[in-house]
Amino acid sequence: MVTVTYHGHACFHLDDGAHSILFDPFIIGNPRSSARVEGFGKLSAILVTHGHADHLGDAVELSKRYKAPIIAPFELATFCERRGAIVHPMHIGGSFGFEFGRVKLTIAHHGSAVVGKGTEYTGNPCGFLVNLGNLLFYHAGDTGLFYDMKLIGEMNAIDVAFLPIGDNFTMGPEDAAKAVEFLHPRYVVPMHFATFDILEQDPSRFVAAVEPHHSTLAVMEVGEARVFE
Repeated sequence: MVTVTYHGHACFHLDDGAHSILFDPFIIGNPRSSARVEGFGKLSAILVTHGHADHLGDAVELSKRYKAPIIAPFELATFCERRGAIVHPMHIGGSFGFEFGRVKLTIAHHGSAVVGKGTEYTGNPCGFLVNLGNLLFYHAGDTGLFYDMKLIGEMNAIDVAFLPIGDNFTMGPEDAAKAVEFLHPRYVVPMHFATFDILEQDPSRFVAAVEPHHSTLAVMEVGEARVFE
């Protein structure tokens, strides 16, 4: 049994009672989130899919505050380590057994860079397969649709999939529904939509497109907590 709290965009907090992890902690500056970096109590790990500001977000500060490792592709982990974070670098296709559960990195078709006064590229983006509380979670990260999602679904019994539907930068609702067909998870949670005007979507389009694929759709409001078991 795992409690999942949605903090908007691609940020999810997962807690099984003994351990908790945080995906893509875009908190400060997130126009739809009321979460606070000091509000998590404990963190076992922070998982970051790529270096864009709306995903890397507050990961470094959170790592320092909670003494929690940032799990990320090697180049992005190194970027965070240089800024004082605790890190566990990984790369696509690799897996590792942590105290809270096993993590494996998957491909994602996107970019990864920290863009400020200059641009520092942070390697390849990724998705995550995470075992926590006897459930398997798939966080796709920012990605377009790719056919290897079918292989991910065939090799893994996914309980909960977090999939972007915002279009423009990632899959839109129709492509995300095709991803559901490939992955066949028990539950699907849409993410990465409605944070900014360019990502406005009507989730009902996704609901209608997913219906034939026999996965249970869980559209979560920002700040909502839901128990999966």
